[in-house]
Amino acid sequence: MKLSIGAKTDRVIQEGMMGLFFEDINYAADGGLYAEMIENRSFEFVKAVGDRMDYYTEYDGSYGWQVYPSSANVRLNFVSGSPLSEENPHYMRVVTLENDVGFSNKAYEGIYLRKDIGYKVTFFARCVNFSGDFSIFIEKNGFHYAEATLSSQDSIEGTYNYFKKYEVIIRAKETVEGAKFVICLSTSGIVEFDFISMFPQDAVAGIFRKDLFDKLKDLAPGFIRFPGGCIIEGNTLANRYRFKDSLKVPWDRKSNWNRWAVHGNSKDNEFLSEYAHYNQTLGLGYYEYFLLCELIGAKPLPVLNVGLACQYQSEEMVSIESFEFRQFIQDAIDLIEFANGDTATKWGALRKDMGHEEPFNLELLGIGNEQWQTTKVDFFERYVLFEKAIHEYAPYIKLIGSAGPDITSERYQMAWDFYYSHKERMDFVYAVDEHYYVKPEWLYEHVDFYDNYPRSVKVFAGEYAAHPCSGMNRPDANTLGGALSEAAFLTGIERNADVVIMASYAPLLARIGYAQWSPDMIWFDDKISYVTPNYHVQKMYMRNMGDVTLDTLDQEKSFAKERIYYSLSYKESTDEIIIKVVNANLEARSIDLELSQEWQDKKQFKATILRGKSEESYNCLAHPQEIEPYEINGEVLKGITLPPLSFSVIKIF
Repeated sequence: MKLSIGAKTDRVIQEGMMGLFFEDINYAADGGLYAEMIENRSFEFVKAVGDRMDYYTEYDGSYGWQVYPSSANVRLNFVSGSPLSEENPHYMRVVTLENDVGFSNKAYEGIYLRKDIGYKVTFFARCVNFSGDFSIFIEKNGFHYAEATLSSQDSIEGTYNYFKKYEVIIRAKETVEGAKFVICLSTSGIVEFDFISMFPQDAVAGIFRKDLFDKLKDLAPGFIRFPGGCIIEGNTLANRYRFKDSLKVPWDRKSNWNRWAVHGNSKDNEFLSEYAHYNQTLGLGYYEYFLLCELIGAKPLPVLNVGLACQYQSEEMVSIESFEFRQFIQDAIDLIEFANGDTATKWGALRKDMGHEEPFNLELLGIGNEQWQTTKVDFFERYVLFEKAIHEYAPYIKLIGSAGPDITSERYQMAWDFYYSHKERMDFVYAVDEHYYVKPEWLYEHVDFYDNYPRSVKVFAGEYAAHPCSGMNRPDANTLGGALSEAAFLTGIERNADVVIMASYAPLLARIGYAQWSPDMIWFDDKISYVTPNYHVQKMYMRNMGDVTLDTLDQEKSFAKERIYYSLSYKESTDEIIIKVVNANLEARSIDLELSQEWQDKKQFKATILRGKSEESYNCLAHPQEIEPYEINGEVLKGITLPPLSFSVIKIF
């Protein structure tokens, strides 16, 4: 087959077009990117129960905590009355009736320590009737893998109500997994504890789990959309993500149950999911999200609630005539001030106090997550009010609208009719957020999906993924076949870079054994993380974007009939032609390259190739590198062989 490479087109590729979507689903934040190792550190966990329009929670402050050793004469009471934090009113009252006993934390599957790594332990304690020592250690089968002793007099600061803060570094003598975190009292007595925390010292910025952070940074994303997703809306408005709750010291961040704690509830499980204790400490809050973007080099894209709970799960909303709705709009203004405001302003000063004097340079803001207009829900009116208020305060902010949860229904068409009706105002909407989770076949069949979109309003492909299969805890859903279909679909997105200006795969992270949604881009457990074929596709795109598309001379349509999908672009800084091409066939295909006159000086190519044994192949904990890219070099005149079931990025120079 002969592939002709034409001249430059007028379709400029948006810098940083490919980005990431982070949502606290699948234990992506607590238990994931947020490097905290203790579960239920402030004794505020609840058990979430129920189904659509009927959710409730039961306080379960003891979750994760046990008497140590199990036979010890110890009472653990979870009480309130004089807390460390009014936002998190419960704490643990420990009564020991013998020496050298205490309590332990289960910490998900148990504590995992790496030899010679230090771990910072922090806790608050109020010694009601105790003047001995605290023994802090990591134990398994009677052996202490890391340990330290603190006198009750060794506190570093105190609070008005006599809680005292303690900190110590413990260092792992050996590697261990499935261990217990333990604090014991040297003598009998009564001590009240709150906010017990443990972080590895190699956590990036003291916040982010290093292996996960490194994998995100290695992608080189143009932006990060956060913190969701459905958690922005909440299954109830009381359950929604309140960003201001996260702009406090960690122990003052109000704990909340996670919307995904009730995913999959039904009569069959008595409306009680195995993830009923999925809670949010908000340790990974808006300051940390902004910092993550800065450290990775990505633009921040926060998304805000517009006074609606999740439309799938609730009919709850606040009226646009109400004071409460005005508070939602004020939250948007205050967020911009927090991110960009002068330090003389209220929220800019708070940013400085949190450790970041310079602004975060927020440019993008999402209005609603996955909202749509109905006879009851006035989303369009809400968008207009948000847009007006935000642009009166900060005209430079680029707003992301919502096209709803799909790209096929009447609600999707209604959304586009709404945005097109305002197309004369260039600042009304920067891009419209489209979502699609589909079978691989759909992506192959719709590579030309954006070919005939009007160019007057731009698109953000904000959540997309191929679903060869789906469900809870399905690492096998991240197949090579699914990834190749995504790569093929992205060739169409890149060719239409004049209308699709942003794109992000979803979801991003999943903890093995704790995943409500599959497939996902990166899987991990307490010890390691590994990437999927889908990750490799994203990385190969993000790191190999051109500045402008090249003319395909309409050949892409005939190639698609042969199950070969490609896009062409040019990178001026490196003077390279970039071909992204998928061979979805079970056999290799050879292509000859025909370069137009202006490219005749280019004789060599280098290619990065992703391939596997079958469409069903996937990476896993046992074989994390089963599918990964490799590189080859060659001469343009000799042509290029595309391996079967492969995605290639070919640079011609």
